[in-house]
Amino acid sequence: MPVRHKTISGQESSVAGPATTDLASGEPATKCRRPPPPHLSCMKHYALTNQGPELARGIAIGTGLTTGTICKAASLQEARTCPDQSVLVCPDTGPDWLPVLERANAVVTAHGNRTCHTAIVCRELGIPAVVGAGNAIFRLNDGAPVTVSCAGGIEGLIYDGIADLQVTEINPDCIPATRTQIMLNLAIPAAVSRWQGLPADGIGLARMEFLIINLIGVHPMALLYPGRVTDKAECRQLAKLTRGWKDAGAFFTETLARGIAELAASQYPKPVTIRTSDFKSNEHVKLLGGRDFEPREANPMLGWRGASRYYRAGFREAFALECEAIRIARDDIGMDNLRIMIPFCRTPEEADKVLEELSAHGLTRGHHGLAVYMTAEVPANIELADEFSKRFDGFSIGTNDLTQLTFGVDRDSECLSELFNDHHEAIKRMIARLIETAHRHGLEVGLCGQAPSDHPEFAAFLVNCGIDFLSVSPDSFLGVKEQVAQAESTGATT
Repeated sequence: MPVRHKTISGQESSVAGPATTDLASGEPATKCRRPPPPHLSCMKHYALTNQGPELARGIAIGTGLTTGTICKAASLQEARTCPDQSVLVCPDTGPDWLPVLERANAVVTAHGNRTCHTAIVCRELGIPAVVGAGNAIFRLNDGAPVTVSCAGGIEGLIYDGIADLQVTEINPDCIPATRTQIMLNLAIPAAVSRWQGLPADGIGLARMEFLIINLIGVHPMALLYPGRVTDKAECRQLAKLTRGWKDAGAFFTETLARGIAELAASQYPKPVTIRTSDFKSNEHVKLLGGRDFEPREANPMLGWRGASRYYRAGFREAFALECEAIRIARDDIGMDNLRIMIPFCRTPEEADKVLEELSAHGLTRGHHGLAVYMTAEVPANIELADEFSKRFDGFSIGTNDLTQLTFGVDRDSECLSELFNDHHEAIKRMIARLIETAHRHGLEVGLCGQAPSDHPEFAAFLVNCGIDFLSVSPDSFLGVKEQVAQAESTGATT
């Protein structure tokens, strides 16, 4: 059966090229019945020919390949003027860039790494991105046609001119089954329809802070106490946003509840894990009204974040709004597949305080089947896994924070990037210990992050340790699924 190929010019032809292959058996996929959904970029293999000279390179985000005309922007204001389907080239992006990113064919930034905001958003949107390109972006000329390739591995490349592209589509029926659940990291409701054709086992990580940024954009305490907002322009914006609502708190909870429910509905009845907010103080101040409610911390990465906010004055009322939004999505809208995950919980005593706060707002662990997980990202979580296992229903390993806290390396430091190794032997030993302890208590353990997709041997290690689920960015789903299937079939050890 011919495979549909599409050239970069947009012309399709029925070409008897290399047949789509069954990923499990290696046999031609002509026996598979259902045609692949054309919008899933991760369900395609790309081949590039006749490309022009290389202009720049950086870190590849996603697995796609595309073309377009460069639009250079030094600021968000300039980026808003870029035409649709441009290749956006800029120093960096932030939370308020989402409407611009949604219109781009590709994104190239001077700064950033595999866990930066641009990378996370572009993965969810299915947009190829090249981040951390440095001064190479100065070699890209505004208005020039280019080809952006993230299909060649960890490096993203920008070529001069329009190259020829062939796309081989993969039939979802041919994706191998795995004992290990493969879930998705998703938190942008507008992007969920793009990935609904994936045979995922649910959403393993939906970041609450992304929903707040993209749907609301306001610091919750500013909504509760607008009189404390000192900037007059921000006061006017707050009044405009909440006009027509019975109160500002209802604007927050109901808007957030709809977003949470949309994510949950996209996978129902499969589990969807909403991680409560993990804003750092330097991120919270970027929300409307945030400057009047946040401390100035020397090291926000190790400061007032995650669980420690939920029970303390200054944020406790804001956490109550988050809880009410989850309760509405679960109880009123009926998305009982939602489960909660608590981030950056430093001690068992802190866990008790957070669980009390959840119960006080109608989210009692075990009531109506509500499961409460915690992220294992602080070394103390591993050392005290027995104690934490008595308080939670499962663990999800956060390799970024676990790595930076184990090695004392700021994960955002470009100077120390070569020391940031999230599949180092030290990390692997901690993961193995956690899995063994949690399984002894009858709890499941997962991992949310890029490491399994970037390093096949790490995925095999996790499978051999008995990991219960992996949650990955949608563009990594197919590659991780293949790696896990191979590890499960061979029992390879590392």
